[in-house]
Amino acid sequence: MTQPSQSSSALRAAPGLGTDWRLWLRRARAFVRTALFGPLYAIYQRRLLRQVGANPPPRHVGLILDGNRRWGQLWGVADPARVYALGAHKLDAVLDWCGELSIPAVTLWVCSPENLNRAPHEVAGILAAVEAKLHQLAVDPQIHRRRVRVQAIGQTACLPDGLRCAIRAAEEATAGYDAMVLTIAVAYGGREEIADAVRAMLQAAAARGESLAEAAANVTPDAISRHLYLALPEPDLIIRTSGELRLSGFLLWQSAYSEFYFTDVLWPALRKIDFLRAVRAFQQRKRRFGR
Repeated sequence: MTQPSQSSSALRAAPGLGTDWRLWLRRARAFVRTALFGPLYAIYQRRLLRQVGANPPPRHVGLILDGNRRWGQLWGVADPARVYALGAHKLDAVLDWCGELSIPAVTLWVCSPENLNRAPHEVAGILAAVEAKLHQLAVDPQIHRRRVRVQAIGQTACLPDGLRCAIRAAEEATAGYDAMVLTIAVAYGGREEIADAVRAMLQAAAARGESLAEAAANVTPDAISRHLYLALPEPDLIIRTSGELRLSGFLLWQSAYSEFYFTDVLWPALRKIDFLRAVRAFQQRKRRFGR
């Protein structure tokens, strides 16, 4: 068995470093990068902002918030509640960035029905972070100053009572606003949404006394769209963090002509630079909408 080097042993035993010296090294490297490259990043960010501001922004941005667990493992944060709370805090910055670019609609995918099958302590951490964030949004002066309407989509009937109450509180507190729409997708799956829409459409046909043949004749894309969870505008840009190159069920119906942007950055570490790069990439693409 290979013995640890003398320097590794010293780091491991040093006061205040704990048992994971690799974590200390990661933090030290991050500090050095910030100290050395912080001014350059600031200049680059201003340049990006000028470039993005010279072109029309996307009207609706969807974000798949991926990488919370990996970020926690990387930085030695083991408590799921703390990890997901830090991820939820990133929303404040995203709303700032969207407001600065005059992006009027943002949809965040927090968790899917499949995510709720994870270990109970992890599920509890996810849902607790969402509940706390929704309560905060309901009373946040910035949300009211910006006139942000908050709403939720997903199979919310399966959520705990406390989280459903938090959703209602945020929706009721912001119902009259129209400057920006923030949609939280929780216990949301694109397949489930489409299935629920078709089911609702057939139930409505049955209530009208239509035959099966009549109901089937009325199954059209427009009819299904009218029965989706909410009348959301189709997203222009969908961003997924953490390096995964798939949608995993996010806004499957609505994203037929969306532009996709994938970044390796983990969600809690997303920077304004990363967001601006995604918007710039969207602006550089020529959208044809199938034509």
